[in-house]
Amino acid sequence: MELPTIRHLECLVAVADTLSFRRAADRCFISQPALSAQIKQLETLLGLPLFERDKRRVLATKAGEVVAEKARLILADLRELSEVGRLFRAPLSGVLRMGVIPTIAPYFLPKAVGAIHDAFPEAQLTLREDQTHRLLAGLEKGDLDVLLLALEVELGDLPTLPIMEDPFWLTVPSGHRLAKRRRVGLKDLNGEQILLLEDGHCLRDQALEICRLAEASELHDFRASSLTTLVQMVAGGMGVTLVPEIALEYECSPERQLSAVPFGGKKPKRTIGLVYRPSSLRRPEFEMLAALLRENVGPGRS
Repeated sequence: MELPTIRHLECLVAVADTLSFRRAADRCFISQPALSAQIKQLETLLGLPLFERDKRRVLATKAGEVVAEKARLILADLRELSEVGRLFRAPLSGVLRMGVIPTIAPYFLPKAVGAIHDAFPEAQLTLREDQTHRLLAGLEKGDLDVLLLALEVELGDLPTLPIMEDPFWLTVPSGHRLAKRRRVGLKDLNGEQILLLEDGHCLRDQALEICRLAEASELHDFRASSLTTLVQMVAGGMGVTLVPEIALEYECSPERQLSAVPFGGKKPKRTIGLVYRPSSLRRPEFEMLAALLRENVGPGRS
């Protein structure tokens, strides 16, 4: 029996991802007729129609969805197989595709990238900043090698390597009743209006849980896309918010009319760490990377 080629699988995944033969051809760096021929050959080999297509749209058949998902896993395994030779050379040499969430990236990466380049000069680090659910999808498809996330989210059976704990601080306008407190507790948030990030950010989910425990309420007519926007609105007197410790140095600078107050007792916090596929051959490298980051990247304020 003739087997599908890697090129067949690459073309299949490209069409399934884009639902466009033209965009898929561009992604595969071939002409559209050549891509159509690859899909036709694969359909003939499998004896299955993989796509419904007319002049207006392309839709994957049920068989096409199943085969495309399997093809993504095969291609991810092949990429990992190609890394075997490199693993026996210098550690963390070659391309390392890392995904990182927006509430970590601008505060953690400046120190992290410098430390990685100093310790592993042959590493070719590429970074993608996005929300957690999209990064996890990219990891599953093999588009990313490792993720830098808050580990409190649902990760299933994905292995994790914790790097650091990142406590939350209450951030309030400088004239707020809690602004001069040395410590606050969850009970102090009772009745406060909390400004939160928009849906899709894991920090929002963590903050909502804190609001629930504190019997505080979300300000429902405002949701921000970044921590920077949140603290600017707090400075303007719209409410209060929760800021992770690594962001304080950057977001709560003295010139802003803000006060950042730590929590006492059992502090609400998140854990920052690395996440990777269970099948990855690069676990020893990721352990080295996690150890390096633990040593070199600390919170913005203690």
